[in-house]
Amino acid sequence: MRRFTTIACLILTLQSNGQDWSKRVAETAMNTWKDSFMLAGDKVPKWRYDQGVILKGIEGIWNATGDPKYFNYIQKSMDYYVKEDGSIKGYRKDEFNIDHVNNGKLLLLLYRVTGKEKYKKAADHLRQQLREHPRTSGGGFWHKKIYPYQMWLDGLYMGQPFYAEYAMLFHDDTAFNDIARQFILMERHARDPKSGLLFHGWDESRTERWADKNTGLSQNFWGRALGWYGMAMVDALDHFPLNHTGRDSIIGILNRFAKAVTMVQDGKTGLWYDVVDKSGESKNYFEASASSMLVYTLAKGVRKGYLPASYLANARKGYAGIVRQFIKTESGQTNLHGTVAVSGLGGNPYRDGSFDYYMKEPVVVNDPKGVGAFIKAAVEMEMIPKLAVGKGKTVLLDYYFNNEWKKDATGTDIRWHYTWDDKSNGGFSMLGDIFSTYGVKKTSLEKAPTKASLKGADIYVIVDPDTQNETARPNYIQPADILAVSNWVKAGGVLVLLGNDSANAEFEHFNNLASKFSVTFQWNSRNRVEANRFEQGAIMVPANHTIFKTAGKLFIKELSSIRTVGKSKPAIVLKNGNDNVMAVTKYGKGTVFMLGDPWLYNEYVDGRKLPAEYENYNAAVDLVQWLIKQVPKKK
Repeated sequence: MRRFTTIACLILTLQSNGQDWSKRVAETAMNTWKDSFMLAGDKVPKWRYDQGVILKGIEGIWNATGDPKYFNYIQKSMDYYVKEDGSIKGYRKDEFNIDHVNNGKLLLLLYRVTGKEKYKKAADHLRQQLREHPRTSGGGFWHKKIYPYQMWLDGLYMGQPFYAEYAMLFHDDTAFNDIARQFILMERHARDPKSGLLFHGWDESRTERWADKNTGLSQNFWGRALGWYGMAMVDALDHFPLNHTGRDSIIGILNRFAKAVTMVQDGKTGLWYDVVDKSGESKNYFEASASSMLVYTLAKGVRKGYLPASYLANARKGYAGIVRQFIKTESGQTNLHGTVAVSGLGGNPYRDGSFDYYMKEPVVVNDPKGVGAFIKAAVEMEMIPKLAVGKGKTVLLDYYFNNEWKKDATGTDIRWHYTWDDKSNGGFSMLGDIFSTYGVKKTSLEKAPTKASLKGADIYVIVDPDTQNETARPNYIQPADILAVSNWVKAGGVLVLLGNDSANAEFEHFNNLASKFSVTFQWNSRNRVEANRFEQGAIMVPANHTIFKTAGKLFIKELSSIRTVGKSKPAIVLKNGNDNVMAVTKYGKGTVFMLGDPWLYNEYVDGRKLPAEYENYNAAVDLVQWLIKQVPKKK
């Protein structure tokens, strides 16, 4: 345990010295593949799964920073391939190559953020491939058409996280049965009962030379194949319905998997060998992509609550080993050494799956699979020091007073506007990611607040209650709601009231609640902004501000100003000229933060619209940290 603690301190020291390895390695990738994606030997850029691994890592950095250059890089990279009609340059469905599905995760991201139909149409092509993809007799996807009746561990990462996100977005609920089946079948056929490890591949036909004639299994436990399988589980679980039995099945597999792979983790370095169980073989070597993938799997599995917290020590040790052994600053860039370029089964020239075969494949610098896996692992590990800040706390977002619905691409009514899951301009997904980064559990309330429904919430956010223009039958704030909320605050709750301006807000009932805390929102609209004249919405934060420690210039447009009422005077914590912009009230043991604008929705936080001088993302981080600190310590 002392050794793990020392390693944890090393990580913290590296980070405190500005060593954000995720960003540094991402910069190398973005400089290497500026406009499209070509590897050695390519004559033209190709639609390759490798690129998707890098871009998912870069998505993680965007979520953690709000820096638009990362999103813009993702969009530019995909736009090279995706035409306006949704066709994908270089993609052929009839190849039935599961690898070609992996980049679909970025298409879904782009569709969710921008709403552009071309990305959905492109993702639809990949989903259609899965509908027609050839399968084993048990229903498992073949790895490729040219590899009939074969399932490889790699294929689970290439197909299932995309499949799960698509199913979640477009209400394809029965697909989750199929997604769970892929993991279950892979474990059933490939798992070694003695070690718990999974063999690289399984051939149902038993015709391949690499396959055991009795079991159909390949001979070895290849590190990166295990990494693909582990990452596939923790990423697919992001999209599974909480009550789906397949979710429990995958979590069970993940726990058996974690136990097995940590048994073959090198005790001294924390790394994994290319062939993970043959540490005594002289030709074997520590491999960067496998180590990164397994660190990512363990760290994310713990963060999401799928794995016991004890596995975090393994992740920390592995990450420290990766940084120490494989990360090198050379010629002005940060490079990842130690990744095997490729390892497969069958094909021409033939790959027999023997130990000697794995040892013959070249080991390279900055292989995209390794680079992408490292960035993903680094993003997870860089979260760890922050997670303790809000550990055990819950933020509750109101979906009752703000209860707006629209039809999605399938014609289904979906909730939207200021919701955790909405990645478009009006969503709160980026704010939700910040809460998650600080270890706060996110949840929502779809019914009126009561003592019972508020129990367990530490922070409660009510934003922009509906008018009749927004919802046919608005749920107006009632006296019983005010009593329940004020009693909850009095007992120690932290309440956030975000209104809106006179053209978009319900004032009468919302102010009945606000006045309980000595504030009313005024029927006005300050900081009117014409077109993109952003300076009209600028608000400067004074030095040594009680909340905003890192944000000096904010953008808040068309807000309702605040007036104090009653005997108890709240603290006005931000003014703009003569207008009161933000107020804080202490009420019993609790705290109330009030602002007459929804403000921290994606459009003004995710960096895509505002000029860089506006520090709304930093302000969101500052506010989240401040809200967490207002939660009374539990005795």
